[in-house]
Amino acid sequence: MQVQGVAGLLEKTIRYDQTAFIPLALGGAPIGFINQVWRERLLAHHGELFALQGGVMQLLATDMSYSERSTLLQAAAEAWRDAGWFSGWRNEKFIAYLPDGTPCFELERAAFRPLGLTSRAVHLNGLTRMPDGEVRMWIGRRSPFKDVAPNRLDNLMGGGVAAGESIMDALLREGWEEAGIPAAPLSPLQQQALLLATRPVARGLHREWLFVYDIWLAQGDIPQNQDGEVAEHVLMTLAEVEQHIINGQFMSDAALVAIDCMARLGYWGSQVAPVQVLLDEVRGTVGQNVQGK
Repeated sequence: MQVQGVAGLLEKTIRYDQTAFIPLALGGAPIGFINQVWRERLLAHHGELFALQGGVMQLLATDMSYSERSTLLQAAAEAWRDAGWFSGWRNEKFIAYLPDGTPCFELERAAFRPLGLTSRAVHLNGLTRMPDGEVRMWIGRRSPFKDVAPNRLDNLMGGGVAAGESIMDALLREGWEEAGIPAAPLSPLQQQALLLATRPVARGLHREWLFVYDIWLAQGDIPQNQDGEVAEHVLMTLAEVEQHIINGQFMSDAALVAIDCMARLGYWGSQVAPVQVLLDEVRGTVGQNVQGK
């Protein structure tokens, strides 16, 4: 076991210079975070939408309806895309929420990071118990043709929650698309963890609540990708998963989810403390209203 190596990787994943970002607020309620580059862009080109007040970037759309706000921000995001300010346009929308859980607008998912908005995703750990009692974990390797993180290692399944979807809707959709698991074994699953993944990225700030589920697959059950986004699934020992995490072969969010699962399985035993302390920094309470946090 290499608990110190995992703790070191985890610390680099979850801790960053928060002073590089200022809050984004709507009607005084915090909804995102913006770095210096985007601060200057928004003030220079979208003064009708954004204003800096007391060190906080205010979104000047408090008197608009959800639909009006969504339309206005989507048009702005399209202008940012056309100006070459960011890439990776997905034609898929996420919902941004106020801290009390009220939906305030929906927006192209690629524009969430420039504004540091908090998105939501579902992740599924696939576990199998071997005849000798050893627990192994199913790990996906992303397609080499993916635009984002080709060939990187992932959980059995992971994907964003689109506008109009519930958490369970996304779990059922992604579970089938990425691993070929039908609804019947997925529907009864109970959420096992809630993790807040936050890190600076080239586009801005990635903030996403990860709704984590575990599924136990029988020996001989082999996940089958349906949408071409996963090149293969490999059943790994937990020691192999640990080594790949330390080597940096996992996607950041997937590593966080796998580490949490291994801690819950008791993989590090009494040595878990350095990892547990860091996990406690990003863990939410299962079932809490996290939309806007």
